Amino acid sequence: MLLRNHFEEAVVLGRGTWLLAGTITVVCMMLVGPSGPSDALFARSLPAEADKDVVPNRVMTWNICNPCDESNVDRAAELASYAPQVIGLQEACVRDVERIRDYLKSLHGLVYHVEYGPVLQHWGRCGGVPWNPGGFGQAVLSAAPMTDPVLVEYPDGGSEDRGYLAVTTTVAGQPVRLYNTHLAQRRQEAVRADQTRVLAADAARYDRAILLGDFNAVPDAPELSRIWAQATDTDPECRPSSTGGCQVTTDWQSKFDYVFLRGIAPLEHHVRPTPYSDHHLLYTDLDPA
Repeated sequence: MLLRNHFEEAVVLGRGTWLLAGTITVVCMMLVGPSGPSDALFARSLPAEADKDVVPNRVMTWNICNPCDESNVDRAAELASYAPQVIGLQEACVRDVERIRDYLKSLHGLVYHVEYGPVLQHWGRCGGVPWNPGGFGQAVLSAAPMTDPVLVEYPDGGSEDRGYLAVTTTVAGQPVRLYNTHLAQRRQEAVRADQTRVLAADAARYDRAILLGDFNAVPDAPELSRIWAQATDTDPECRPSSTGGCQVTTDWQSKFDYVFLRGIAPLEHHVRPTPYSDHHLLYTDLDPA
C-alpha cells in the first residue's frame, strides 16, 4: 500500500512538471514573437562565412514586409550578399532588426551600427506581450557611426502611424543627412502630400541629403512633387515625366521604393527581386568624388 501511494504521488508530480514546462514554453513563445523560434533553428544549421567588408558608398532601402513570417537568418543573408554601407529598413520590428544585425555579424562578418525608429508598439506585428509589445517602424544600419538621430512621427499617419528616422553619417567621404521613411498606404494621396511636406522641409536644410524608403507612390504622383523639387532619384531613367523608364520595385509591378539624392551623384543603380518580401531590394553606389 505504501509503495502504491509513492507511485501515485510520482505520477501526479510528473504531470505537474509537464504542465509547468508547457506553460513556460507558451509564455516564451509569446515573449519571443512570431519570427523568433525558426531563426535560432536556422542559425544552428548554417555555417559561419569568412569575414567580409561592406561595399563603401553603397546605400540600400528595403521594406522587409511585415507580417510575412520570414526568417531573419534569410533576411540577413540577402542583405549580406550585397553588403551595403548603409541599409534603411521599413516595416521593421526592433527585435527583428536586432537579430538581423547579430546574424550579419556572426554569420557574415559584417558589423553595423544601428538606430531604431519605431512609430508604434504592435503585439500582432512584433510579438512581445500585450502589455509590452514590440516596436514597429523604421531602422537604419550603417557601417560608419551615426550621430544626431531624430525620430519624427507625421501629424497624420493615415490608416497607421508613420514617420521618418533621420541620422547623420559619412557616405562618399563626407557627412550626409540620411532620412528613412515609410509614407501612408495606397489610396491615401492627401495624407502622403502632408507627409512629404514635412519631410521635404527638413531635408531642404541640408546641402547633402539622402531620402530613402517606401513612399507608396509612383514617380509622377502629385504628392511626390516636393521631394522631386529637393532631390533626384538614383535611377537615371526615372523622373516624374518619364514614361515606362522606371524599374519597378514591388511584386505588383509599381515603383514605390526610392533612394533620392540631394547634393550627391550616383554611379550605379540596382533593383533586385527577393523571395523574402513583396518589395525588391533597391541599392545604389554613390560617387565618392
